[in-house]
Amino acid sequence: MNHFYGKSFLKEIDFSAAEINYLIDFAIHLKSLKEQHIPHQYLAGKNIALLFEKSSTRTRSAFTVAANDLGAYPEFLGKNDIQFGNKESVADTAKVLGSMFDGIEFRGFKQKVVAALAADSGVPVWNGLTDDWHPTQMIADFMTLKEHFGSLTGLTLTYVGDGHNNVANSLLVTGAILGVNIHIGAPTELQPAAAVLAVAQKAAARSGAKLLITTDPAAAAKGADALYTDVWVSMGEEVDYAERIKLLLPYQINPKLLAQTGKKSTIILHCLPAFHDTHTTIGAQLLHKYQLDALEITDDVFQSKQALVFQEAANRMHAIKSIMAVTLGNLFIPESIFTE
Repeated sequence: MNHFYGKSFLKEIDFSAAEINYLIDFAIHLKSLKEQHIPHQYLAGKNIALLFEKSSTRTRSAFTVAANDLGAYPEFLGKNDIQFGNKESVADTAKVLGSMFDGIEFRGFKQKVVAALAADSGVPVWNGLTDDWHPTQMIADFMTLKEHFGSLTGLTLTYVGDGHNNVANSLLVTGAILGVNIHIGAPTELQPAAAVLAVAQKAAARSGAKLLITTDPAAAAKGADALYTDVWVSMGEEVDYAERIKLLLPYQINPKLLAQTGKKSTIILHCLPAFHDTHTTIGAQLLHKYQLDALEITDDVFQSKQALVFQEAANRMHAIKSIMAVTLGNLFIPESIFTE
């Protein structure tokens, strides 16, 4: 019996708290098997298509290693290999790929593309990131919280910065589903869309999660068990950098904001890449131009013992492995786990 078998993983709001918790716990279990060198080839002989409209380090690496560990064969198809709607419709592409592959990962721009792939391919499709949602990141993020704190119950996660991007959307709804309090500190024009907030509020009414959306970074940080941020400009987004930096500088994670949590135990999360120093070409250019030492997070906080960003990054692989294994593997998962 496998409750998840054949399902796609397109966005968090398609899943219950019990289901998301199962994915997190199974990811922790698979991580333990990997550390003990115990084979877990639940997808032996399966073929996986990895479709990347947007480039990636963590997502591509995580899906590739996860597929290999599970005994599957991953095939990378980059933006020059797939041209949705350009030479071939998404529906036609989906039907062709579905006839050859057992599962499809998609990382790109439009949510409607990943939804169309799931509708027309006939195989499980996994969202590696779209402009709207980043669900595989969420399993890794809440897995990291659970590993560190032992439980998710009663935790408060504060996200500061660009509050209307895919990571902010996903944190808001996933926390609301799981009963984790979510605070978002962002300027008015970069706060979550009303439709996303409405979905989160509905989920929070069921779970008891407390949601706070505020322009005050100190109010957002108060009581946070985890402080989370992301880059200030998303891939493919065309904005005035000077204006965006000026708008978001008050929301930078730095020692002052960290102190405003009022907790010594607060951890730092970031989905990476991060502009915390000048050791990247883009970072160096931006920081020199605007005479800054860092953008969304200062180097001292990023390098501190409280920052679990590399544990979080490593957990992407285990989280993705969990998602692929339960939706494509013949696992026995008792139905009773999901009765709420």
